[in-house]
Amino acid sequence: MSTLAADTPDALARELTRLTDRLTGLLQRETQLFEARRPLETESFQGEKSRLATLYRREIAAVKSDPSRLQGADAGSKAALKSATERFTEALAANGRAVDALRHLTEGVVKAVADEAAKQRDTLSGYGPGAASSARKNTGAPSIAVNRSA
Repeated sequence: MSTLAADTPDALARELTRLTDRLTGLLQRETQLFEARRPLETESFQGEKSRLATLYRREIAAVKSDPSRLQGADAGSKAALKSATERFTEALAANGRAVDALRHLTEGVVKAVADEAAKQRDTLSGYGPGAASSARKNTGAPSIAVNRSA
């Protein structure tokens, strides 16, 4: 059973195309923001993207399990759906590359901060002229917390 408002193969193809185009647009916008190093600006449409992605997965799974749902759709509707699916696949790949690049950048920043924290913690210090600390050099990893939801 479809959750899209479609009662014919042509209507289903048109609705799937519309859904795919909308999801592709959100992925492309997200990718642009990731590439511009402005990931926090994607929060405004994450709910919609998640909802559309869930609907898309459900509808594609339904069509795969029962291909007759699109049987009888006119060639133009099928061609439009195929084209939309190709654009979606390309947008998904570009988004994956942008996410990976952003992840590497973030990991680099976290490592730099951790390294600097370790240097600061391991510096000998004391009070007064010539004072030394009994602090030992820590060769292990510094303690650092990362908020993955940020």
